[in-house]
Amino acid sequence: MRIASGVEMLSLARGFMGSQGIIHPTLLWNEHDVILVDAGEPGHRQQIMDEMKQVGVEPRGLNRIILTHQDIDHIGGVPDIKNDTSQKIEILAHEADRPSIEGTQPLLKVKAIKDRLLSDDPKRKEVESLLANPPKTIVDVVVEDGEVLPFLGGMTVIHTPGHTPGHISLYLKQSKILITGDAMVVQGGKLQKPPAQFTPDMDTAARSIRKLAHYDIQTIICYHGGAIVDHANQALAELIQEL
Repeated sequence: MRIASGVEMLSLARGFMGSQGIIHPTLLWNEHDVILVDAGEPGHRQQIMDEMKQVGVEPRGLNRIILTHQDIDHIGGVPDIKNDTSQKIEILAHEADRPSIEGTQPLLKVKAIKDRLLSDDPKRKEVESLLANPPKTIVDVVVEDGEVLPFLGGMTVIHTPGHTPGHISLYLKQSKILITGDAMVVQGGKLQKPPAQFTPDMDTAARSIRKLAHYDIQTIICYHGGAIVDHANQALAELIQEL
């Protein structure tokens, strides 16, 4: 879905550990950079490459991946994507999630994922094996709260912890687009807080959502649920009132 010039919300069919539904990495590009915000689940490389080609972006031009946080459905596609390109891809993430992304600490949500598996699930052993040795990648650039990345007219990093300690959202000032990762979700066309089962610190997550009200937002892109393209500021204000 084209959100603005050089901003495409991708739609990937889920499949990891039997998950259903669609997730939405964001593709950003101009004449200098091709940036992917989040990289899907393990096995999503081909879907991402195909969608890039469909919107006229050469996959081998991808030079940066910004990870909003450490969850496996956001970092899972990184190793395969890096192996498939001819140039170095720079990985950006927040310091607080860096150890889990790089594999020096366990992923935060391993227990929550295991708890969803049924004892007779035919994929249980496959999933448990993957969780024991999850995808990992070196973080080349650590980003900080309030930092403005010099891409696409300026991209502000907003530290939005709660869902994970190092969760970040991104604000594209030029187009007034907010990319939320999992700081918020869209359900039934309505903006919602992240699911409690996968949000260890909901109080902090709520404070993070309130923090987003400081930005003039025209469009909100949520990894789960898609985009709010009409009255985004109002949708955010209504959610904050419910927190």
